[in-house]
Amino acid sequence: MRKIIHLSDLHIGCKRQDLDVRFESIVQSIIFSKEPAENYVVVVTGDLVDTATDPLNHVLAKQQLEKLRAKGFVVLVVPGNHDYGTGTRGNKKYLLRFKEMFYGDPNFTFPKLDLIDNIAFIGLDSMEQELNTFDKLGANGELGPAQRERLDALLGEPAVREAAFRVIYLHHHPFDPWILHELKDSEQVGAILQKHGNIDAILYGHNHNFKSWNGKWGIPRCYDAGSSTRKNDKPSFVRVIDLSQSPRGDYEADFIYLTNA
Repeated sequence: MRKIIHLSDLHIGCKRQDLDVRFESIVQSIIFSKEPAENYVVVVTGDLVDTATDPLNHVLAKQQLEKLRAKGFVVLVVPGNHDYGTGTRGNKKYLLRFKEMFYGDPNFTFPKLDLIDNIAFIGLDSMEQELNTFDKLGANGELGPAQRERLDALLGEPAVREAAFRVIYLHHHPFDPWILHELKDSEQVGAILQKHGNIDAILYGHNHNFKSWNGKWGIPRCYDAGSSTRKNDKPSFVRVIDLSQSPRGDYEADFIYLTNA
């Protein structure tokens, strides 16, 4: 069965660091260390860029992701707060551009469902409800009632319920209550996931911590990918998740070590 390579918070275009060069190194590490590519799904949980106001940043990110696709990797992405603008100042026009670039449809509606082999991947937009004036004062996230309702309905669909595994992925940390960084409707999202049960993993980023909250909401794998490109210069390695094996705390049995990143 397919393993998951979890990336997040690439922040391409960060002026203080050559994160586009680091991401290129990550992509090459994945290509050269993981074969056959058809055995993997690459999941990127947001903040592909540091600022969406420069359209070149998303172009650079997509170019690298297309290298993975060209080699046979499946690549799934969701937006983060920086993909909406500059981190705390979002604008719908940048989201429309993101959707057009990565989904081919500016009017795409979340959740995003991909059934790959025996795994149901469900991508969420944790910025959907964060475009009001006062929301822009922080880096919070919120799915909002409309997306939560769609998520509830999707989890009840036969194709999702009958999948061997279900993986939720989004940008904002669903548990850690950081002030001005939290997922504001965490409690409501958690209630939906616990209502349906049988969620095998929830993947996220945003806080750059590379920690696990395994067991929260009854979900055996709850993983923060950290900043894969080391925006904050924390240790850089990429977690590779094998859902057919038992979880091992913060660490899985397989890693991609990025000594040159």
